[in-house]
Amino acid sequence: MASSPTALVLGAGIMGLSAAWGLARQGYAVRVLDQDPVPNPRGASVDHHRLIRHAYGAQAGYMRMVDPAYAAWDMLWRDLGEVLHVTTGVLAVSGGTAGWLGDSRAALAADGRAFQDLSPAEIPARYPMLTQAGIGAAFHMAPGGVLLAERIVAGLARHLAARGVAFARARAVDVMPEAGALRLADGSVESADLLVLAAGPWGPRLLPAALAPRVVASRQILVRLEPPARHAEAWARAPMLLDLAEEGGFYAVPPVAGTPLKIGDHRFSRTGDAEADPREATPAEAEEILAFARPRIRDLGEYRILGARACYYDVEDGERFVVEPLGGRAFVMSGFTGHGFKFAPLLGLGLAAAARDPALTTNLVPWAAGEAPPAPGLLAAIESIPA
Repeated sequence: MASSPTALVLGAGIMGLSAAWGLARQGYAVRVLDQDPVPNPRGASVDHHRLIRHAYGAQAGYMRMVDPAYAAWDMLWRDLGEVLHVTTGVLAVSGGTAGWLGDSRAALAADGRAFQDLSPAEIPARYPMLTQAGIGAAFHMAPGGVLLAERIVAGLARHLAARGVAFARARAVDVMPEAGALRLADGSVESADLLVLAAGPWGPRLLPAALAPRVVASRQILVRLEPPARHAEAWARAPMLLDLAEEGGFYAVPPVAGTPLKIGDHRFSRTGDAEADPREATPAEAEEILAFARPRIRDLGEYRILGARACYYDVEDGERFVVEPLGGRAFVMSGFTGHGFKFAPLLGLGLAAAARDPALTTNLVPWAAGEAPPAPGLLAAIESIPA
C-alpha cells in the first residue's frame, strides 16, 4: 500500500492551521511546527476577535471571496462541532462619501448587494452610544459578524491533533524550499514532500528573498474597554463599527460571547519586531487610538480601559495575500494583516487543492491576491475535498 504524502507546516496561527486542515483532508500526513506553545500567545491570530464582512473598499475581489469564505467556515464548524461566529451586521461611517466608504458602497452596489444608507441623524437614534459628530455618510449591512479568533485557533488545533496531525515546538532558522526542508535552531533538519511556510510577521525575516521588502511586520494597537452601564445594552446589540479614514481610521468590535469591547487601529505602522518588541502598549499608543474614536463614541472618557496591547501583522504593500509556490516543494502564505483571518479556511482548502493538482496554482495565486476570480476548477476542487 502506498504511504500518504507528507506535509510540514511552519506556523500554528490560523493560516498554518488552516493549511494543515486542508492538507489533512486531502490525505497528507501533516506535521506542524511552531516556536511557541499552541495557540501561540504572540501570534497575530490569537486575539478575542476578527471580523468578517463584505464591505471592502475598492477591493472587489476580496468582497466576492466572502461568500465562499462563509462556506469554508461552515465546513470547519462541522468538523469542530461548534459555531464560533456571532452575526452582528456592519455599520460603516465616514466624514464624507469618498474614500473607503464610498469605494465600498460603489462595489457593493455594482455587485447587487443590499445595504441601507443612513443619515447622520439616524446614527445616534439607532445607536445611542454613538454620536453624529463629523459624520457625512454611513451605511448598514445585515450580513457580517465576529469570528471568535482565539477560540477558533484553539479549537482547530485540538481538532487537528485528534485526527492525527502532529505538533512540535521548534524554531526554524533556515528554509530550503527546493528540498521541502527546514533547518532548526538545534541544527537538525525537518523535511516533507510539501513544505508550507505560514510564519506570520516572522516570515519576512525568514524568507527575505521571497517576501521582503514587499511584506513587512507591522505593530498594531488594540484597546479593550468596558462601557458605562448606561451604554452596555446598546453595545451588546451593536454592529461592528468601521470608520476607516486614511488619516486616522479605527474599527470597534462589540462585546459578544463574553468578550470585551475592542477598538483597533486600521492604519498600518509597518514598523516593529515581532520577536523583540513588547506586546504591552504604551499609554501614548492607546491614547492615539482612543483619540480617533472619541468623536464617534459618546462619553468615551467614562469607559474603563481593561487593557491595551500590540499584535504584529505581516503587511503586503497593496494589502494583497501572498499564497505562492516557492521552489519545487514549498508554498508560502503571507501578507494577511488583520483581514486575512476571515479567509483562512478557504485559503487553506485552496492551497491543499493546488498541492494535489499543481495546475490549479496558476489561478490560486492571483485569486488569493484579490486580482482574479476563482476558476471553476479551483472552486470545484475545494468543494470536493473530503472530510
